[in-house]
Amino acid sequence: MSESSPLLQPLIEQRADPFIYRHSDGFYYFIGSVPEYDRLELRRSQTLAGLAEAEKVTVWRKPGSGPYSDLIWAPEIHYVDGTWAIYFAAAPSREIKDDLFQHRMYAVTTTAANPLEGEWELSKVDSGIDTFCLDATSFEHRGQRYYLWAQKGPDIPGNSNLYIARQDSPTSISSEPICLTIPEYEWEKIGFAVNEGAAVIVRHGRIFISYSASATDHNYCMGLLYADEDADLLDPASWSKSPEPVFQSCHERGIYGPGHNSFTVSEDGERDILVYHARTYTEIEGDPLWDPNRHTYIKEFGWSEDGMPVFGSPAEP
Repeated sequence: MSESSPLLQPLIEQRADPFIYRHSDGFYYFIGSVPEYDRLELRRSQTLAGLAEAEKVTVWRKPGSGPYSDLIWAPEIHYVDGTWAIYFAAAPSREIKDDLFQHRMYAVTTTAANPLEGEWELSKVDSGIDTFCLDATSFEHRGQRYYLWAQKGPDIPGNSNLYIARQDSPTSISSEPICLTIPEYEWEKIGFAVNEGAAVIVRHGRIFISYSASATDHNYCMGLLYADEDADLLDPASWSKSPEPVFQSCHERGIYGPGHNSFTVSEDGERDILVYHARTYTEIEGDPLWDPNRHTYIKEFGWSEDGMPVFGSPAEP
């Protein structure tokens, strides 16, 4: 099959870093990076398919200058202790920093019942390390909430590693950052040495962290960490790492660079759904970050007999 004729159609076109959260109100909430990298745009629907045509609401737009006025990346929406929080990374304007890639992590929050109608308040989320950071997510396990993100580590080679800390409010952490994984395998270091875009799912007695690796072209792929649900999640020794990618380009059927995923469930709650972005071609002019055609796809996935996720191919409908 040619690159211009992929097997399946995206759920939403030109939305990278897709995140879908199903709330207790029965709605799916969707957010992702827009091609202009200039705003936070929410939509919601009672069905996954309905997200494709749902009303798009801009809930926050970057200012014209200042420390969070450029390259708004990888937003995620979470519901934390009665507060809606959208985590995202932003860079300072070029009048402040010549190097665009100086991202830090921020959050906007609202207590409105419907976040599409909320008034949002901006906060900086301090990781405790003053270096390039991005791709924050949040999850709760056994009464403790955790913050998980990617950051360039002090004195660690590469572009970004995965860190975890306890979280004590929607916008702050309460423990020292712990590095869980760095790019070490060759498939994690093609173009850039990257571990980023973490997502969490708990099944079959384990906690799984998927993440993305390598440059954002056709080499982009997903890796996997996992720990026993009874383990100390802040102890790096608790985590095992897959030595091979668990989800990667399908050259035969023209789906390239799948990654920066999230997890949700089907409308009946019975099936696990992988949410990810990918392109349908490999010939990219210039920096892949400026190519707008990373589209949002979803697919059902299953589990092996020993309780490991089986993501299959991104070309499978």
